[in-house]
Amino acid sequence: MEIETQRVGFFVSGLQWLKGIPLNAGAAVVGFAEQARKIARDDPRKLIHSLKVGLALTLVSLFYYFQPLYSSFGVSAMWAVMTVVVVFEFSVGATLGKGVNRGLATLAAGALGLGAHHLATVTGKTWEPILIGLFVFVQAVASTFIRFFPRVKARYDYGVLIFILTFCLVSISGLRTDEIVDLAQKRFSTIVIGATTCVVISILVYPVWAGEDLHNLVAKNMDKLGNFLEAFGDECFTRPEGVRPALVGLQAILDSKSSEETLANFARWEPGHGKFMYRHPWKQYLKIASLTRHCAYRVEPLNAYLQSETQNLQAPQEIQEIISRMSTESGKALKELAWTVQTMTRPDSHESNLRIASKNLHSLLKSDFWEEQTDISLVIPVAAVASLLGDIVSCVEAIAEAIDELSSLARFKQPENKDEKATSCFSVVVDDQVKQESKSSAVEILVV
Repeated sequence: MEIETQRVGFFVSGLQWLKGIPLNAGAAVVGFAEQARKIARDDPRKLIHSLKVGLALTLVSLFYYFQPLYSSFGVSAMWAVMTVVVVFEFSVGATLGKGVNRGLATLAAGALGLGAHHLATVTGKTWEPILIGLFVFVQAVASTFIRFFPRVKARYDYGVLIFILTFCLVSISGLRTDEIVDLAQKRFSTIVIGATTCVVISILVYPVWAGEDLHNLVAKNMDKLGNFLEAFGDECFTRPEGVRPALVGLQAILDSKSSEETLANFARWEPGHGKFMYRHPWKQYLKIASLTRHCAYRVEPLNAYLQSETQNLQAPQEIQEIISRMSTESGKALKELAWTVQTMTRPDSHESNLRIASKNLHSLLKSDFWEEQTDISLVIPVAAVASLLGDIVSCVEAIAEAIDELSSLARFKQPENKDEKATSCFSVVVDDQVKQESKSSAVEILVV
């Protein structure tokens, strides 16, 4: 009886599963459609890129449909299709870099492969396979080791990989194919045709520039930090109970190094376009991005103070005002720096209130305000925040200097007010002596 009951239960479960297939399939289709719609809405360039790849593949596939083209290249026409699949990337720089790597590597490896085949043929049938194997071994070892060089790894890794593959194909194929020269020529021609098709479509049809993405990413990260510091200045002492504002996107800034380096590498391959001249100083963007991340590492503890449910900053009113003002002015300076980068405008030199606020804080930290505080648990958080803001001011100074250098290298346009000389970015920092004294004062407070 128990066995019969189990069989009935298994049968009912299977029947319910079969009935649920149409519903599950429908839900999967709806979910896929919603996800596709969201991706296309968030970044329409991804949909356009897909259409561009389809167009490129359609064009190179004409080698098979038109008999004159097929007669000229034969089955080697498939290399044009393969080239489009592996070369066509999202940005112009990535596509151009891969196309140039593939073309030059194929040409160099094909020539060396033909030379190796010729030398092996001269020695006779007995020594020919031995020498070919030796040549393949030596070039594979040398090329693979070269791939570990940092500069080669960053810009030419794909080219070296194609070099290894092409050399092996050409040299080894020569053992069984008498028309090795014609085969190499056809493959190189189709590869060049496929790579050229990718590059032309990538540039002419709604181009996506890696340099522009890097430019916007660096400015956006600075703007995010500026917004947080402004908010921290307003809420560090006065936030309502239960309200815990957070810095949105902080982790993305801290993890942006890989994306920035990749975009900078692709940007170096791109020709001059729009407001970005030829040989634009993309390395300077990496310097600014690195300084921005250092600033974000110092902003992260401030975010922890806002997130804390038990930590409440308490300090004399004068110190509250100065700390809030320092944070607010730091945020404004970062936002102005972000605007300078975004608009590619030479920064105007002007006095900043942050310098005055920093000096005032330095004076108050050495005053008698803290003698009235008997609870050290209330003193330590304020001293820590003051020290962090001093470090952030130093970061803002470094970022301002880097952007000032970028404005000179990239020839940013002059601001509308021609009378003012743009000799430095922003006077938003304290002198080295003041910064050191502020840090020592914070230490003194911690040991009171």
